[in-house]
Order: sequence, then C-alpha cells, then structure tokens
Amino acid sequence: MSTTEILLIRHGETDWNLERRLQGHLDIPLNAEGQRQAQALARHLDGVALDGIFASDLQRAQQTALPLAQLLGIGVTIDRGLRERCYGALEGLRYTEAAERYPEAYAALMARDLDVRFPAGVHVAETVREFSRRTVDTLLRMLESGSFRRIAVVTHGGVLDCIYRYAHNLPLDQPRSCDVFNASINRLTWQAEQPRQLRVDGWADVTHLDDISLDEIG
Repeated sequence: MSTTEILLIRHGETDWNLERRLQGHLDIPLNAEGQRQAQALARHLDGVALDGIFASDLQRAQQTALPLAQLLGIGVTIDRGLRERCYGALEGLRYTEAAERYPEAYAALMARDLDVRFPAGVHVAETVREFSRRTVDTLLRMLESGSFRRIAVVTHGGVLDCIYRYAHNLPLDQPRSCDVFNASINRLTWQAEQPRQLRVDGWADVTHLDDISLDEIG
C-alpha cells in the first residue's frame, strides 16, 4: 500500500501523571480516570477499520489499547520499542524531587541535552538521541512492511514528541512544541513511495473524552 494512516495515541492517565512523577520504564497502571479515557477512546473508534493495533509493553499502554481491541475483535501487537524513555535513577521521582537529588541530571533534562545519560536506577537510562532513534525506527519498521492501510499505535508522551519532531524535521534539543495529552488521538499519514514522508494531519484531539462517564459506557 502506498499510504498508511496512523492513529498515534498516548496512554490514559495514571496517578503518577497527576503527581508529576517520571514514569519512564516503570510499569504504572492506569488510574480510574485513565480507564474511563480508554473506554471513551474505544467507543469513539468503534467501527473504524484497523489493520492492526500496536502498543508498548508497559501496562498503561496495553490497558489503553485493550478496550479498543476488544470492541473491534482484533489482537494487540506488543512492541517494547514503543516504551517511554528510560530516565534511570530519576524514575519514580517527582520533578521537584529529581531537581533536589540529582541537580546535574535534572538540569540536563530541562536543557534537553542530547547525549547526557542519567545515573542508573532500576534500569539503565537512555540519552535523548538514543530514545528518539529507538522510537522512530520502531514506527518506521512497522510502516515499511507496506501491509497496512490504517493502524493504531498506543504509546507514551515522549514517543509522541519524538514522532512529531521527526515528521516536522524539528531539532531534538529545542523545547517541545506539541501537546501530548493522555488518551489523545494524533493522526499521521505515511507515504511509502518516494519521496517517503511522514505527515501530521491532526494533533492532540481529545474531543472524544468530553462528558463521558464510566456509567454511560458500562
């Protein structure tokens, strides 16, 4: 197929999102609001023809993808390459705590220093450059198979940012210029024929989350 439509979706809300904790590779579940968002997302996309649903292997992404997969009657393909950036020892800390405990690492985080590796924690941290390469390469690997007309990719805020920068050819070290809302739908098109291009068609759509309660969607 010459073009593929991508529904790039950030996972639903977690308690750590509310607390402004760095999640990274730590496996944090959705909270009640995140579960509501996942159900609202599924209801909004019910009936949309998808050739595949892909998700990060972290549970907050899988829990967001599952209601949609169940409604459409298709499976979720898990891909570790869609994980959030690993922040090493900063994971689990609020931003204020990270600034106090690791001031040099925090300064590098705020400055978007591309090649600084934070101290190791439960996991070994990734640099910005490594993270961007991993996530972009993961998406392109999916698309270059040429077998999909439309797919959903459920992942993380940092991944959305990397893909947005790649599509717009933006430097990795400049401040973020896009919104990355929980359970947002971000629409892109991949053109497989030369010149190959990833185009952003719509970004940060959360209108499907308005005024839908868990009671309304069972």
